[in-house]
Amino acid sequence: MSDHVHPNEHVDDVHASGHGTLRDYLIGFFLSVILTAIPFWLVMTGAIADKSTTALVIMAFAMVQIVVHMIYFLHMNTKSENGWTVMALIFTIVVLVITLSGSLWVMYHLNHNMMPMNAHDMGQLP
Repeated sequence: MSDHVHPNEHVDDVHASGHGTLRDYLIGFFLSVILTAIPFWLVMTGAIADKSTTALVIMAFAMVQIVVHMIYFLHMNTKSENGWTVMALIFTIVVLVITLSGSLWVMYHLNHNMMPMNAHDMGQLP
């Protein structure tokens, strides 16, 4: 395959089937940075007082960031030649659910099992 561009073809159309352009990578990078910085800011400043709401907002940002990575870095698009099939979409949703729910499950149980005992519990130790 050559990189020769037919006069009637646009350069981006030629590269759409292969790797992304520098512009696509930069857009993906900046979106990823923003989608990481906003949840970090929310947690560090305590902008949302309710911890459950903060966790839901962070999970929403995580879902959006996964989609950004899939579009800009894995080059998934909706074109019929190399587009998302139903199986790829289902696989993505399953991985997303397992990753996010598993992370929350692990963090909850670590918090519950690793917290120090209170004075009443320490008095009952042998």
